[in-house]
Amino acid sequence: MEFQERKRWLFFGLPFTFTVYTVKEEVITVNTGFLNKEENDCYMYKVQDVTLKTSLFERIFGLGTIVCYTGDTTSSQLILEHIKNAKKIKGFILEQSETARRKRRTMNTLDIGAGGYDDVDGE
Repeated sequence: MEFQERKRWLFFGLPFTFTVYTVKEEVITVNTGFLNKEENDCYMYKVQDVTLKTSLFERIFGLGTIVCYTGDTTSSQLILEHIKNAKKIKGFILEQSETARRKRRTMNTLDIGAGGYDDVDGE
């Protein structure tokens, strides 16, 4: 399955921008620019968490903004702004990122800041 959406103007949700988001099972690609084009990829297994944000105007025009928190070095937050089918795409990203992590046998570890290991003498 593959999703391809354009970034849209918030006003009326019109697709008059030069940003295209492509979400596939293995990778998320963001293509931006008209004269100077830039392509940014992020593998699904690097996506750690996903947030869906919808403002009042986005809800009126049927749009949403997806924020992917990644372990990628070039972009720790991958933002897919003002896109249609945002809820469906968010669910797809969550499922595929989990599947990709299992396939690659990667594991996310969190540093929750639990202290107590600095104390060598046990005091």
